[in-house]
Amino acid sequence: MFGKLLRRVLTVLTVVGAVSVTGPAVQRAEAASVCSGRPAKAVGFSTGELRIYKKRQYVCALTVAKRPGAVRSMSVSLQPRGGRAAVDKGRFTRQAGPVTVHALNRCVRVSGAVAGKRASTGWILC
Repeated sequence: MFGKLLRRVLTVLTVVGAVSVTGPAVQRAEAASVCSGRPAKAVGFSTGELRIYKKRQYVCALTVAKRPGAVRSMSVSLQPRGGRAAVDKGRFTRQAGPVTVHALNRCVRVSGAVAGKRASTGWILC
């Protein structure tokens, strides 16, 4: 009797342990981003998406292709008001960026492109 109970407890613990080890770890890996901070804005367009993240002092942006895989022209530009734009452009398969600027108490302007299609914001996060 004690042997059966012990086997059941061990089986339950093994199943629970396997779920807790694989479940949340997989979810965290999918939710991870290359930019730190909280998602502030996302602007979708026909060939991709422009993603903007905000931390206290910094803003980070990247352009992600809607269908990754093929090498194509991509770019992302992030400019704080009164400052120089941080730009990443070239031929990529999945994303352009991330680019980060110091923007404590400053507005930023963001633009991105994938395969000739563009998206941009006005001055945001003011």
